[in-house]
Amino acid sequence: MSGERDKARDSDEATRESGDGIRGAAPGTAPVPLSVLDLVTVGAGRTASDAVRTAVGIARTAERRGFHRYWVAEHHSMPGVASSSPAVLLAHLAAHTERIRLGSGGVMLPNHAPLVIAEQFGTLEAMAPGRIDLGLGRAPGTDGATAAALRRTERLHEGAEDFPQQLAELTRFLDDSFPDGHPYARIHAVPGPVQATSPGGVQSRHRPPLWLLGSSGFSARLAGSLGLPFAFAHHFSAANTLPALDLYRASFRPSGVLSEPYALIGVAALAAEEEQEARRQVMTGALSMVRLRTGRPGLVPSPEEAEAYGFSDMERDFVDTWLGNVVHGTPDAVRQGLDDLARRTGADELMITANAHGGPARLRSYELIADAYGM
Repeated sequence: MSGERDKARDSDEATRESGDGIRGAAPGTAPVPLSVLDLVTVGAGRTASDAVRTAVGIARTAERRGFHRYWVAEHHSMPGVASSSPAVLLAHLAAHTERIRLGSGGVMLPNHAPLVIAEQFGTLEAMAPGRIDLGLGRAPGTDGATAAALRRTERLHEGAEDFPQQLAELTRFLDDSFPDGHPYARIHAVPGPVQATSPGGVQSRHRPPLWLLGSSGFSARLAGSLGLPFAFAHHFSAANTLPALDLYRASFRPSGVLSEPYALIGVAALAAEEEQEARRQVMTGALSMVRLRTGRPGLVPSPEEAEAYGFSDMERDFVDTWLGNVVHGTPDAVRQGLDDLARRTGADELMITANAHGGPARLRSYELIADAYGM
């Protein structure tokens, strides 16, 4: 048995060595590669430790069932989301997985010095060679007051406005490519490529591929112009999905990273054996979003709390709109919904996020979706 595991590991490593670390293969009967976005949600009556244990379970399930990658997203000051430190979480998940790609969906670049991100993800690359992704966003990942507390500058909007420059600086640190005469030419992100060019260096020059994330047109255009892969947040900005993907493809210029566009979209999806149970579970996420949008973020409510909640007419309208973009129901219904979304958008990859109170329901959803596709 150990010999079979070694062969599988060698095959996976060979695939990573020969590939670009971006494109995946569609598993089973899925139309495109399927991946996982995990917000590491904390439900009422649960702890952050419970949420992290669930994250490990989801990552290992995703790996076992053939999902292409698993990402976590940076959020702040949200009691129901325990993913404020993606690099720390990814290090923990790397220790509990062997093959699946792990990454950020994303790290919010304006919140951090580019050198720090390069060092963090260089360290992750050293921990899990060839399977780390660095997805970057330009939003703060929180409200304005918290964004001000996170900033390295007193000017709140400076980070977002300077995103292209910050991105260029980060790329230089990742590639160890500042030109002679630049103030940072003698500064190196370690672990990183400088160790390959130092006397006696044997380190690979490989570094995590960069992705740009977005929910509007700015990052779509920038990703296209730089020839980078693009991830769009369809799960909370569905009205902008098609325009952003069109803009990305129209703006795309081939690069040393990609010869043609590669776009994934985040999709909220939850499957259960019975349609009624799926609806019951996604209503916990719906109530959580209502509270977030009205300035009352908290732990993800239980199904019982969501059932007992008295929605106002305005809140009910919001929930109806929000649920219209959540693919949920029986495994067959979810499969059909995902197939239709892939067909309508032409997305190269679907990244599924399961919004629900409890870990067991979320884990079961990924198992059922994998079953539906014969993964």
